[in-house]
Amino acid sequence: MKMYFYNHPFHLVSISPWPMLSSLSFLMLLMGMIKMFYCNNYLLMFMSSLSLILISIQWWRDTIREATFQGMHVFFVINSLKLGMMLFIISELFFFISFFWAFCHAGLSANIEIGSNWPPKNISLFNPYYIPLLNTIILLSSGISITYCHYSILNNKKYKSLISLTLTIILGLIFTSIQLIEYLESSFTVNDSIFGSLFFMTTGFHGLHVIIGTLFLIITLIRLMNNHLSFYHHFCFEAASWYWHFVDVIWIIVFSLIYWWSY
Repeated sequence: MKMYFYNHPFHLVSISPWPMLSSLSFLMLLMGMIKMFYCNNYLLMFMSSLSLILISIQWWRDTIREATFQGMHVFFVINSLKLGMMLFIISELFFFISFFWAFCHAGLSANIEIGSNWPPKNISLFNPYYIPLLNTIILLSSGISITYCHYSILNNKKYKSLISLTLTIILGLIFTSIQLIEYLESSFTVNDSIFGSLFFMTTGFHGLHVIIGTLFLIITLIRLMNNHLSFYHHFCFEAASWYWHFVDVIWIIVFSLIYWWSY
């Protein structure tokens, strides 16, 4: 590979096919989802999902190679990556604010079409002090364990960081499993008035973020096991922990607004 040297501190990535291929895979995935819903055909969605996973693995491999083995991610580049991650989290925050805004708008002034009641009649809500409270404890506990993992990395305690990060991943998987059980036991669906739509859209997208965060942590765990991270160069973990804390904060709002306030 030919190396190019520039008189500026920015890292210019090499020519890569992954952005274009991932965009095409996303397009095919959306078309596959439409085909699944309307034609009950899962083939296109399965193939595009497999393609997207393979492309993501290759893209992550190239990024890890640049950061760990080629030394492209100097501190100036890391500061830019931190700014980009912060802006991404802020954009995700406003994404969830739109759902919270819609929920408050519909709940504080319920329309006559739903009986002027919130939640609408014939919708049996979950008791917030049962499964939702358990999930809240689990997710907040994972926030504590990932914070301890960060402390361990900063103090070169690899074994403790591995244990605490593994515990965080396990708690995230438990949260997702309990959320799935809650959906299966729900007495209402996404089609049951605006409440059902907002409930499943908000909690569903939060669950999707938990799954993405768990995958992020699993990749970080693999890199930590392979000695890719150190006490002064561990932006991969920092980005994953910021994202995980963001998921924790959003869940507190989801629990307080959708489960507790509506009940």
